[in-house]
Amino acid sequence: MAGLMTAAEVFEKIQTAAAAATGPDERALQIDYSALKTNIQAALGDRKVALMHVNKFLPEGYEDQGRFNVLLLTGGKVVYDLVVGDSYFRYDIVSVSDLDKVQVIDAVWENREKRQEEPFLSLRLMHAEEAHLLLALNDEERKSLLAFASAVGMARHPER
Repeated sequence: MAGLMTAAEVFEKIQTAAAAATGPDERALQIDYSALKTNIQAALGDRKVALMHVNKFLPEGYEDQGRFNVLLLTGGKVVYDLVVGDSYFRYDIVSVSDLDKVQVIDAVWENREKRQEEPFLSLRLMHAEEAHLLLALNDEERKSLLAFASAVGMARHPER
């Protein structure tokens, strides 16, 4: 795959995402970036990352764990779900071949703050009782999510 990223490059992108993850009503993230870099390097080791998707808002069920999460797809078809918070870092790892179900949802949600409906796109990667979600609320995020869905789909169900 062309354009594979190292753990150091992934860290740089996550550091940028962390700076953007603070809402106007929130205090800025208080991340120990040195520890985060070490954690990302330990998690990925020498694996190269083909795709990366940042969820700017945490999916339901992750609320107490951090401020945002990042999903990675390695060149070897392994998914990492990294959760990043002020003093919290967690990751789940699952091989694409171990996924039980891949689901794409293109729908609308009711934004109660703005009192309007807004489109969203969701990719749900399920295995056992776990689900890993990629969310897209705008066109740029949709491109990232659809690229991720396509890569997972091709890895899970290649044309023969």
